[in-house]
Amino acid sequence: QVQLVESGGGLVQPGGSLRLSCAASGIIFTIGRMGWYRQAPGKQRELVATLTVGGITNYGDSVKGRFTISRDNAKNTVYLQMNSLKPEDTAVYYCNLRSGSDYWGQGTQVTVSS
Repeated sequence: QVQLVESGGGLVQPGGSLRLSCAASGIIFTIGRMGWYRQAPGKQRELVATLTVGGITNYGDSVKGRFTISRDNAKNTVYLQMNSLKPEDTAVYYCNLRSGSDYWGQGTQVTVSS
């Protein structure tokens, strides 16, 4: 059974940084495309960043230049480094693995507020 477990969310002031982690188990990690999505209250889930096995990244327009996705295949973990955080980044962040099917984590709350 595939499991994705996110961690690293929390409350941070505008301009601050956070790093999210997503640990995968129950699947061959290296064959999937990993990604982060987010959903704010009253809004649809949106793409934050994706990273293919081959190292190709894709970012949502609102986070380009501020967020960085990376993966550690030895640890079956994908990361999202978030810098220069803004209040509009407040959302539940979900880890996604696409490997034939789509798998999702339970989400981790990120709140950017002074």
